[in-house]
Amino acid sequence: MNLLLRADQLRSARTPFVFATVVRAERPTSAKAGDRALVLPDGTIEGFVGGTCAETTVRLQGLRLLETGESLLLRITPEDAEPDARPGAEGLLTVANPCLSGGTMEIFLEAMIPAPLVFVYGEAPVARALVDVAGSVGWDARRATELPIPADTDAVVVASHGRDELEVLAAAVKVGVPYIALVASRKRAAAVLAELDRPEAEIHAPAGLDIGARTAPEIALSIVAEVLSLRTARAKPAPSSAKDPVCNMDVAIVPDALHYVFEGQTYYFCGSGCRAAFADNPGRYL
Repeated sequence: MNLLLRADQLRSARTPFVFATVVRAERPTSAKAGDRALVLPDGTIEGFVGGTCAETTVRLQGLRLLETGESLLLRITPEDAEPDARPGAEGLLTVANPCLSGGTMEIFLEAMIPAPLVFVYGEAPVARALVDVAGSVGWDARRATELPIPADTDAVVVASHGRDELEVLAAAVKVGVPYIALVASRKRAAAVLAELDRPEAEIHAPAGLDIGARTAPEIALSIVAEVLSLRTARAKPAPSSAKDPVCNMDVAIVPDALHYVFEGQTYYFCGSGCRAAFADNPGRYL
């Protein structure tokens, strides 16, 4: 399948991915400038950016970028290659890969993260203003009237002035939406939360940061600011990784990762060569 078409399908499905493009390759690397691949959240790589060992590095770094949302230029080089002339350059990561047959590769990894998905329930002026303000910062903000709530929703804000509040809030809690808020006065917000079946759930009521907002656009701005502050503060776990005991490379622990079980311990490998070497004589590497 054409990778650009596949990338469009992933965007439409709101699936995050990393677009990897080889921008420079020295012989005798198998990849050539212009080769491309997609790194998916489960570690799957679609396309081609080099052999198994290079692919292992691209997979691990791609998964890390899916957590940070950043992009970088990845330089993969053999251990005996000349030192990088640009150590510490911003946006550049150099990884020594002793398993390469030779040559150096530079691959641009671009994280493609879906815009935050925000569902706003209600007809109040705040609801309409929130859709406008959230949209102006590039978020996917939608007016909603029905359930269920999609599992990938980032925020649910209820501004319905009493209509179906409990039902929507309970549904958002059940789905595990990261940010749930109720637009109401402190007194009414406390009364609504007291009726919930899950009183321990974290629901922001009244919604938004206390910035002295009075008008509907100002309240909408305070809500967007609160969502942003919580998204920024929320720590994301780094992808699980392990050291290849043969070449000492970092390897992402994904379902199809090459591995070998020895004396009850699972070891992970960058490629079949390292795995075969370890299986032949584990004691040499432990």
